[in-house]
Amino acid sequence: MANAVTRVVLRCEDAQETNNLDLSECQLMQVPDAVYHLMRHTELKRCNLSGNVITKIPPKFAIKFSLITDLNLSHNQMSKLPEELAELQALERLDISHNTFIALPPVTCRIPQLKRLLANNNSIIDIDIERLRHAPALEFIDLQANPLTARMHDLLNTLTRIKIELTPRQVEEWEDLTI
Repeated sequence: MANAVTRVVLRCEDAQETNNLDLSECQLMQVPDAVYHLMRHTELKRCNLSGNVITKIPPKFAIKFSLITDLNLSHNQMSKLPEELAELQALERLDISHNTFIALPPVTCRIPQLKRLLANNNSIIDIDIERLRHAPALEFIDLQANPLTARMHDLLNTLTRIKIELTPRQVEEWEDLTI
């Protein structure tokens, strides 16, 4: 336990010089309050929280780290994101892959500068296509390895402005009319 705390503190100290906070693989269940304290005078640009057991990001994350451009939340246990992430005016890349999302978080379509969204390897079955269509800056979204329905595949293919990566859909036996 003490090693994990020391690791977090040392990585916060590194981030004070690099503006890049890497708290990946730290066995975190949440972002420790001490991190906000240690980083209070640092203009973070990138934050990596991947490979932990985090279930949620608190609303204050967006307020404390408002200048962040790249946020990696992959390989955690998240199923939702706080609406406050829409306040991240500079965020361009968000990685929420390898989590437990069953729907694409609505807030992802409201982040003003978000260009790349990685949401592969979740349990996403539902996506609000209209919301996605009106995402201000989104250029690329990775939705591979999600159990999307045939109808969702068809709807996603109607989006022309956003490049969408999908796992090729397997035709169900009952759909195969050649038998």
